[in-house]
Amino acid sequence: MNIEDYVVQPVVDVSPPKWHLGHTTWFFENFILGPKKQGYQLFNKQYCFVFNSYYETVGNRVLRTDRGNLTRPSVEEIINYRNYVDEHMLDFLNNLKNCPKELGELIELGLQHEQQHQELLFYDIKYILGHNPLFPAYQKEIPANDNITSVPSLSYLEVEQGNYQIGTDSNDFHFDNEEGKHQVYLHDFAIANRLISNGEYLEFMESGGYESFQYWLSEGWAWVSENKKKSPLYWHRIEGKWYYYTLQGLKELRLNEPVAHISLFEADAYAKWKDMRLANEFEWEIACKTNQSQVPNAANFVEKELYGPTYSVDNYQFYGDLWEWTNSAYLPYPYFKISPGAIGEYNGKFMINQMVLKGGSYVTPKDHIRPTYRNFFHPHLQWQFAGIRLAKYLD
Repeated sequence: MNIEDYVVQPVVDVSPPKWHLGHTTWFFENFILGPKKQGYQLFNKQYCFVFNSYYETVGNRVLRTDRGNLTRPSVEEIINYRNYVDEHMLDFLNNLKNCPKELGELIELGLQHEQQHQELLFYDIKYILGHNPLFPAYQKEIPANDNITSVPSLSYLEVEQGNYQIGTDSNDFHFDNEEGKHQVYLHDFAIANRLISNGEYLEFMESGGYESFQYWLSEGWAWVSENKKKSPLYWHRIEGKWYYYTLQGLKELRLNEPVAHISLFEADAYAKWKDMRLANEFEWEIACKTNQSQVPNAANFVEKELYGPTYSVDNYQFYGDLWEWTNSAYLPYPYFKISPGAIGEYNGKFMINQMVLKGGSYVTPKDHIRPTYRNFFHPHLQWQFAGIRLAKYLD
């Protein structure tokens, strides 16, 4: 990336990469060093206003829409800020003789928060470069991923009706929205062995899928009509051929790869066109756990992110290619509790008007890929790395 790429904010959902660097640094300074390290001096008192994301408890902040207006602080100043905080965090940890449980959990949350922003950076960088009319590559040296030569036939994993345990009470790290282990009743259902491919989605498009209101939710049809949607994000029709923007630049569409950058509206419409549906989040989690012995471990994060999506021909793969939309609203589990203070704002207050995604993508840190993880986005968004898996009830 060039230094100019760090400051761009094409739309409200995309934050400038330099803001991500500053915000993840601020998290450690504001929640750990400031209150916990004796004698710590803030790098710059204005940075709390600049890099606070949504924490009302902490105070005022720059509006999300205005992050791209921040030509100052410069990228160099933010890197200096990051080095300053890193140095103090290392000193703090090296001299920490007894770590209280609450402090340890806060440090772990900071690390997990940083990993979440590593993934968000890929979303935002791809959007920034993918909306540059020159379609510059993020990294040209990456070999093309040509190993997907065919798409395996769709088959379905069947799961019997019954009561199942959802969520986690594990001692391993998990976010608070995964807690509240509880029972749900599921009817007999089946879930597809793989994601829908570009070629299969192209059939939907060519059959008039974007012109046929009967496949779309009301809000989805309004979204299609108002935004003149005709294809997934990053697809371009050039001289009679379909191309799509990848992190390696503009490429001719590979029909056998999973279709990516799909909104919930598009995923739901495609499922209806196929006379199928999307799984709910509970079905997805139980199908994943049922089939976990067959699912390969998530590949190394760097390898996945560099070489793009792959999926197994012989196994049901529930991890690591793309996030998968479910038809579940993002709501609290039973017994969910909001923690006191600013940390309580991390997840709970967003449990409205968003939908759950499960799994993980090839830019997801591998430590975040687990059956109980609950990602969530508004249904119209496409810039995250999301795809489609079909499901159905059994007669």
